[in-house]
Amino acid sequence: MSNAAAADSAGLKVLVIDDSNTIRRSAEIFLKQGGYEVLLAEDGFDALSKVNDHDPDLIFCDILMPRLDGYQTCAIIKRNQKFATVPIIMLSSKDGLFDKARGRMVGSEDYLTKPFTKDQLLRAVQQHRRAA
Repeated sequence: MSNAAAADSAGLKVLVIDDSNTIRRSAEIFLKQGGYEVLLAEDGFDALSKVNDHDPDLIFCDILMPRLDGYQTCAIIKRNQKFATVPIIMLSSKDGLFDKARGRMVGSEDYLTKPFTKDQLLRAVQQHRRAA
């Protein structure tokens, strides 16, 4: 990675919300290799407190989670004026049109199908990151 790219990503906080430990860990490794600061949450409730405490610059949010699913989590975050501009990218193992449309309805910016590659994840961050 070039120095400019490293400087560009420095200090950018990315929150990954997923109930799968495997997905959280691989996302964490990929994002750290990209030079990002990574926060992890295992469900929607955990995520809401992390968003409030750490004010992430971008959020990846799994759709299918226990207690509070990704759509509900996204809607709650977007309803808060302070976090309404934080880009949220939904994560799902299904590449369904309905899921993508529903994600847009609750305010998500994009959709990434699992399993994702390092390149797909880092490209999504570059495309959607909030101007720091």
